[in-house]
Amino acid sequence: CGLLFSAHAAPAVTVKDVRLWAGPDATRVVFDLSGPARHTLSTLHNPERVVVDVAAARFANGNVAMPAGQGFAKQLRAGLQGQDLRLVIDLAGPATPRSFMVEPQGDLGHRLVVDLVGAAGAAPARVTTAATKAAAPVAMPTVVKSASAGDARDIIVAIDAGHGGNDPGAIGRTGAREKDVTLAIARRLKERIDKEPGMRAVLTRDGDYFLAHRLRIKRARDQQADMFISIHADSYNDRSVAGSSVYTLSARGASDEAARWLAERENAADLLGGVSLEDKGDVLASVLLDLSQGASMSASLVAADKVMDQLYRIGNVTRRGVKQAGFLVLKSPDIPSMLVETAFISNPAEEARLKNPGHQQRLAEAIHAGVRSYFYDNPPPGTRIAQLRKERGNRVAAAGSGSETVGTLQ
Repeated sequence: CGLLFSAHAAPAVTVKDVRLWAGPDATRVVFDLSGPARHTLSTLHNPERVVVDVAAARFANGNVAMPAGQGFAKQLRAGLQGQDLRLVIDLAGPATPRSFMVEPQGDLGHRLVVDLVGAAGAAPARVTTAATKAAAPVAMPTVVKSASAGDARDIIVAIDAGHGGNDPGAIGRTGAREKDVTLAIARRLKERIDKEPGMRAVLTRDGDYFLAHRLRIKRARDQQADMFISIHADSYNDRSVAGSSVYTLSARGASDEAARWLAERENAADLLGGVSLEDKGDVLASVLLDLSQGASMSASLVAADKVMDQLYRIGNVTRRGVKQAGFLVLKSPDIPSMLVETAFISNPAEEARLKNPGHQQRLAEAIHAGVRSYFYDNPPPGTRIAQLRKERGNRVAAAGSGSETVGTLQ
């Protein structure tokens, strides 16, 4: 319900709108503000609720309708707390809150974002509304072996469509939203990879809903992914800037993540190799994590370079060579990961191409070609592609070719 206020002196900031979006693992509440604001976040119990106090704030026009509850947010309420505006989120299930401010971007102004993230295995109580029925996300697919794979397994590629739900990402001049473009390309890439014998793809999201960065990584790890690819579209104030780019994790980003894993290893899942850090001493745990991270980062650079070469063949790239940054979504310590900026959605010509199904398909084909090339050069043991390479090598040796080298299979 809305909330009416009596006349007050002009507040430092007004809340223009409150939006709510729920995904399968987290819920996002967004407060659209007239300007930057100071706020505090706290949790209260019996009943469970999250309290957000926005300093020197009021609702615009004295009244803003609250969205219906969904996901981890059972109900939203508001009221004055001295000179501040208090917003209360009644929880529908156990969730950890996190808040941050977002600077204006495109048509969107200042925003205060509150994320409610469920604990491992936790799900919100069902709050059924017409909106939740319409926006219900597609469940994560399960990994299925190829029928002819025998004892060998498929290579699994996790594809992450950037942004989603109340996070539209960058917005082009004619209104194209990054979240829609990335999902379209991700779906096309999945379809192409699924046609490749010995390879299967899974999507971190297959619908328009919010998904926290660490949950994207968790979904890839839950599927035992051999590679993680995050799809994005870049943006810059200068609309003439154009081109694709590929990022892998920087050394600084890896160091920060290693520290977090070592600090929380008693709560961390096993590394994909089946090694648990929980029962290891500090030195051994650090060595094992360094080995895993080092191998992952090295593989990421090689794979990303192959993808960059393929993207170069279909259009501009911002700069030849893979870039490195501390993107949170790249911080899995045991999965080779890359982030592909497919084009600049802020560039009118590239925005038009990103909206074009034919160009989306060309991007998907290029990324697939780079990934395929990497895995045929570096097949994980026990996979169908490793088996095919071995069989090919045996045939070459039996034919007396005089060469024991097995190149990339075509």
